[in-house]
Amino acid sequence: MVLPPLLRAVIMGPPGSGKGTVSARIIKHFGVKHLSSGDLLRDNMQKKTEVGILAKSYIDQGQLIPDDIMTQLMLNEIRGLDRYNWLLDGFPRTVAQAEALDKECHIDTVIDLDVPFETIKCRLTARWIHPASGRVYNLEFSPPKVQGIDDITGEPLVQRDDDKPETVSKRLQAYDAQTKPVLEYYRTVEQKTRNSIFDVVRF
Repeated sequence: MVLPPLLRAVIMGPPGSGKGTVSARIIKHFGVKHLSSGDLLRDNMQKKTEVGILAKSYIDQGQLIPDDIMTQLMLNEIRGLDRYNWLLDGFPRTVAQAEALDKECHIDTVIDLDVPFETIKCRLTARWIHPASGRVYNLEFSPPKVQGIDDITGEPLVQRDDDKPETVSKRLQAYDAQTKPVLEYYRTVEQKTRNSIFDVVRF
């Protein structure tokens, strides 16, 4: 019996573009494994692994985590999923990461969530969380029953520093500058191989 080829997919989009929501739908409908670089980083930092401690030292200084650290972290996880279909979320973020990933495996599909920055700004600045549980509310489409209060515990909600209006624009500009070359990289791969791997989803 010939087994069907495994799917290797990447989803890209700015913070607040809906990657988590779209990924959840893909996982549900297609039964793929979801590997989020953000979740993996947080897990390693919480467990205080060697990579987690090193990554946190860069984050605490307001610096980007170097490519070799992120690549090592993600490729170690990817190698454990060699028998599964998977979807990468948040990786690769740079051309160097994309090139390292290509050496490890062939990417079949790149999904780019193209959402206007003004729409994303509205989403992010309307987002409030309950720190203890991680519950997320959005004042626009999923507000708490009582403004500023968690529905379950009655405790106050907070806005993350990176969701405050003064920092959202900087985050989006940084993402745009960092990620555009990665999108161009995959468009070049598509042209060279003449295989259609690039999908743009506009909202």
